[in-house]
Amino acid sequence: MAAANIAPDLHPIRAACPSQERPVDLVHLANQTMGDKDLENEVLQMFARQARKTLQEIAGADAPAVIAAAHRLKGAAAAVGAFKVSKAAQRLEADAGDAALQAAVGAAVVEAENFILKLCR
Repeated sequence: MAAANIAPDLHPIRAACPSQERPVDLVHLANQTMGDKDLENEVLQMFARQARKTLQEIAGADAPAVIAAAHRLKGAAAAVGAFKVSKAAQRLEADAGDAALQAAVGAAVVEAENFILKLCR
């Protein structure tokens, strides 16, 4: 007879945080900037410029360059709370030759850029 698994579940399922459903998690960003709205705007605008430049670098680049660019984008996006961009970049970093993943990164960046533009008006 097989032993029953009586160990407690040490990894409870976490409910999705509503702020993480947005293109930029504003709660995360506020924590990173200590609630300074001017700094939030500056950081977001800087991220948007960097993300656009990174997309240009990725277009037509060889695999090592795509991996490096995706890695940088992954970190920058996570820092500001653009978790959809970060996850898409992480997938691209793992499979740099996949055109669909490149398109997914581009779509996530455009979504984040549009969100940032609306916020910073």
